[in-house]
Amino acid sequence: MDTEWAGPLDLDVVAARAGYSRYHFVRCFKEAYGETPGQYLSRRRIERAQDLLRSANLTITEICVLVGFSSLGTFCTRFKQVTGVTPGEFRVRERAREQPAIPGCFVLLWAGGFAQPGRARD
Repeated sequence: MDTEWAGPLDLDVVAARAGYSRYHFVRCFKEAYGETPGQYLSRRRIERAQDLLRSANLTITEICVLVGFSSLGTFCTRFKQVTGVTPGEFRVRERAREQPAIPGCFVLLWAGGFAQPGRARD
C-alpha cells in the first residue's frame, strides 16, 4: 500500500498477498496500526497532497487526482479532517514560509501524468 498509494485500493488483493481473508486482514491491520487499511491509505494520500500543496504549482483538483482521490469533495473533506484546514488554506499558510513552487508540468512529468501520443498509459 505504501508503494502504490495513488492507485485504487483492492482490499481483497492486499489481504491475499498477506495470506489472510479480507475481514481477518482488516481486523489484524487495525489492531497493529490503530486504523483500517482505508483510513491508513487516505492518510498517506493526504500526506502526499500536503507535500504537493507546499511545493508544486498545481491546482487543488490536479493534486486531488494525482494522490488518488476520485472526488474533489471527498478529498477536501478528508484533508480538513486530517489537517484542520482546507487544502487552499493549507497552501496559503505553507507557501508564506516556503520556497517558490515547482512548475506543475515538472511534477506531472515526474508523476507520469503525461501520456505520449500514440501510446496507451499502463
